[in-house]
Parts: sequence; C-alpha cells; structure tokens
Amino acid sequence: MQSPYTLKPLTDVHDMAPEFGVSETQEVRFARAELGAEHVGFAFHRVKPGTRQGIGHRHDHPEAEEVYVVTSGAGRIKLDEETFEIERLDAIRVAPEVWRSFEAGPDGLEFIAFGTRHDGDGQAIPGWWS
Repeated sequence: MQSPYTLKPLTDVHDMAPEFGVSETQEVRFARAELGAEHVGFAFHRVKPGTRQGIGHRHDHPEAEEVYVVTSGAGRIKLDEETFEIERLDAIRVAPEVWRSFEAGPDGLEFIAFGTRHDGDGQAIPGWWS
C-alpha cells in the first residue's frame, strides 16, 4: 500500500534535461512519479541566467491545461506569437494547444508547472523560440 503522503525536495528529483539534450540552458525535474502522484502532473524548471529553454511545447489532449508559477527570478514567456514579462509569484494559465517556452533574465528563472497527467501527450520542437 502506498503511503498517504510523500515529502521530497524538488532538487532531489531526477533532472531530465541531459536526456532531452537541453542541459546547457536548463534543468527539468518531473516530480509526479517520484512523489507517487496518480492524477497530478507537475515539474520544477530552472532556466539558467540569460538563456531560453531549449524547446517549445504544446499539448494534444484537450484537458491538458497547465498553470505555471514563477518561484524565483524573472524573465519572459512566449505564448504562440506573444511575449510577456514574468516575475516571482506570477501565475500563468496556458490552454493545451498554445505553444510555450521560457527565457530567463540575468538572475535566472525558476518555476513550477502544474497540470493533469496525460501519458504520451504533447509535441516539442527544439529551438522553437529562436
């Protein structure tokens, strides 16, 4: 039987950026499985100062809405063809079909992405925001 709760520092969650080939610009830690979450998907992202994420992505599943919460730093987010300045404690809701990517300011950018989990959902394009 699974424990009714799990506590784990997000910095201890496995960083997938090297496996995605984007470790030069960021860290990506998908915490759902390591915390034993069954329905909620979420990830901790750290974008290095003055860099953009190595990919842009969107989702195919109509219920794959995501919310991003900036926890540290500042920068910009590109949503389809629009770009917005973002800073600590900004929350951004993004519909599944919208392409998105982040850029860190001079102090870097950290944020957490939340959404429902849909295996095999999504598309990613390396260098989408170029």
